[in-house]
Amino acid sequence: MSLRLYDTAARAVRDFTPLRAGQASMYVCGVTVQGPPHIGHIRFALAFDVLRRWLQHTGHQVTYIRNVTDVDDKILAKADAAGVPWWALAYDNERAATRAYEVLGTLPPTYEPRATGHVPEMIELVERLMARGSAYASGGDVYFDVRSFPGYGELTGQRLADLQPAADTDTDDRKRDPRDFALWKGTKPGEPETASWATPWGRGRPGWHLECSAMARKYLGPVFDVHGGGLDLRFPHHENERAQSQAAGDEFARYWLHNGWVTLGGEKMSKSLGNTALVDEVVRRVRPVELRYYLVAPHYRSMIEFTEGALAEAAAGYRRLESFARRAAERVGADAGEPVLAPAFTEAMDDDLGTPAAVAAVHEAVTRGNTGLADGDDAAVAGALGSVRAMLGVLGLDPLDPQWATAGTGSRLSPATDGLVSLALEQRAAARARKDYASADAIRDQLGALGVQVEDTPQGTRWELTT
Repeated sequence: MSLRLYDTAARAVRDFTPLRAGQASMYVCGVTVQGPPHIGHIRFALAFDVLRRWLQHTGHQVTYIRNVTDVDDKILAKADAAGVPWWALAYDNERAATRAYEVLGTLPPTYEPRATGHVPEMIELVERLMARGSAYASGGDVYFDVRSFPGYGELTGQRLADLQPAADTDTDDRKRDPRDFALWKGTKPGEPETASWATPWGRGRPGWHLECSAMARKYLGPVFDVHGGGLDLRFPHHENERAQSQAAGDEFARYWLHNGWVTLGGEKMSKSLGNTALVDEVVRRVRPVELRYYLVAPHYRSMIEFTEGALAEAAAGYRRLESFARRAAERVGADAGEPVLAPAFTEAMDDDLGTPAAVAAVHEAVTRGNTGLADGDDAAVAGALGSVRAMLGVLGLDPLDPQWATAGTGSRLSPATDGLVSLALEQRAAARARKDYASADAIRDQLGALGVQVEDTPQGTRWELTT
C-alpha cells in the first residue's frame, strides 16, 4: 500500500502522489514568537517531523520549510507591556522555540524563514493581487476582497454568506465587506517605527496570512505538495492563505494536513486560558524522549488530553522499549540485526501515519526480543533489535541514538544523576569485593527505592531509571 494522507480540503484520505517523483515539498506553519512554547504549540513540529522522516525512509528527498512569525499585534503589545524592544522579545522566544524543537529531536528544517526577512516578497504579492482586482488599498491598509474569489471557504467547507466579519483589524469602516481580511496594516499611532516598512500604500507591516503565502512561494514555488499546521489554523489562516495565493494565480498546496490539539481540562491549551505546560518545564519532569513518545504515539489528528498521569504512563511505556534495546545491545551489540520494518508497522504508517498501530508493532517486536533474551536465543534478539531500532528510528525514538542514549534524565540534572548513581555502584562493588553482601544489597535496595533499577549481567552491572 502506498502512502495515504487525510487531506483537509478533500475531507478524505487520499493517495499521496508528489508533484515530482522521489521528491516531496512541505510548508508547515511555525510558531508566532510572542512567548515560549508549550507542548500544545510544539505538537505540530513532532507530527510533521514524523511525516518527513517517513517520506525520507520511503525514498523521498524532502524540502521542509517552517516559518517564524516574528512581528504581529501580540508581539508588539507584549513587548510594550514589558518595556523591551519588540524584536528582542521575538528573538528570545524564537530561541526558546528552537530549544524546544531540538530537545525533542525534530530534524532541522531545510529553511526557517522569518516574516520580517521577506517584506519585498509580500509587497510583490500584494501588487499582483491588486492588479488582478482581488485587493484594494484603503486608509493606509490593504485588504483582500473575499467576494472576488469564488472558492473562498472551500478549504473548511463554509459558505461565504455564513461567515462572520474578519477580526484581524479594528478598522472595519475601511473595508468594502466586513469579511475582507488585511493583507497589509498601516502603522498606528504609538507603534514603533522599527515595526513598519515603506510601501506604495504608506508605512506598515504585513498581515498574518500574507507572510506564509509569500514565503511558501519563494522557497517552494507556485505549487507544492503539503501545507501543514495545527487544527486551529484551518480558519482563518489557511483559508486566507489559499484564497490569496490562488487569486494571485498560484495553484499553491496540493494537500492540506492538520494535527489535533493538546487539551487541558477539555480545552485547547493556550496562553490566554492560562492552562499551559511549557516545554522547558515539562522536560524537567520527564526526559525529552519520553515527552516525544507521549506526543507521537497517538494519531496526529487525534486530541491529546494532557495529564500528569497520562504523561507518566507514556514514559513507562517508552522505558519498556528502551530497556529491551539496551539489554539486547549489551548481549549482541547495538548494530546487530537487519533494520527491517515489521509489515504491520509499514502498513500503519502508510495509512495516514497511523502511529498507534505502528507503536503497537514495536511493542510486539520487543515482546519477541525479550523472549529471545530469556531463552538465550541471540539470533532472535539480534533480529528483534534491528527491527525495533529501525521502527523507532522512523518515529525519532531510537533509544540507542546518540541524542537519547544517556541513562540520565535528559535535563541539566543528567550529569549529576549519572555521577551519583555511578558513585553508589562503585560503593556497592567495593562492598561485594570485601564480601559485605548485606551492605551491597542495602545500596541496591536504596537505589531501587529512588527509582534506579540495578541489574548484574555477564557484561557487568547496568542501571536504568524506572520512575
